[in-house]
Amino acid sequence: MTSATKHILMVLTSHDALGDTGKKTGFWVEEFAAPYYVLADAGVNITLASPAGGQPPIDPSSELPDFQTAATRRFDQDSELQTKLANTTKLSDVDLSDIDAVFYPGGHGPLWDLTENTQSIDIIEQLYAAGKPIAAVCHASAALLFAKHNGQALVKGKAVTGFSNSEEDAVQLTDVVPFLLEDELIQLGADYQKVSDWAPFVIQDGNIITGQNPASSHGVAEKLLQAL
Repeated sequence: MTSATKHILMVLTSHDALGDTGKKTGFWVEEFAAPYYVLADAGVNITLASPAGGQPPIDPSSELPDFQTAATRRFDQDSELQTKLANTTKLSDVDLSDIDAVFYPGGHGPLWDLTENTQSIDIIEQLYAAGKPIAAVCHASAALLFAKHNGQALVKGKAVTGFSNSEEDAVQLTDVVPFLLEDELIQLGADYQKVSDWAPFVIQDGNIITGQNPASSHGVAEKLLQAL
């Protein structure tokens, strides 16, 4: 089977409120664009989905000049992908029958809506049980928290990473987020690993592939491609 026949589901957040701050959040552009192009350029078929369907909110901070990369600049010029993004499938309408893997881009939004979303959890559990790869970067590792396998937390005993406490502290959102991802993963018995703030770090344990921060998004997609 060639990579051209592979089909990946990419699940984005629908949540746009940054806690009680009055500020906006959503998904982090780079963590969507870089993986999307890594996969699409390799001939992978990608379906975009979100809890509410339609246009997922973009974290305004991720559009600041400091955070632009080759992938985000390409996205800015890519009207076809922008149209596709504006019309994401509702999670409840996703057909998993021909999906080979799932990828979760980060941003702070997933902490609020994808963590406990029953449809998202069901997708993760079904794909994992079928031996298919589950990938997430940065805050999107939160999507794994409530997933179970054989009655236990999916991440228990698994080497995983995600946005670290020190990185959350660095962006001054420790008191804004609903929980600290590093703490939650450790509490569930995951083998949480991290490197220094903002350095790229990707870890794969079986079919679970996670990246620590925005700098890791490209690497997560590369590993996912290899896993396919």
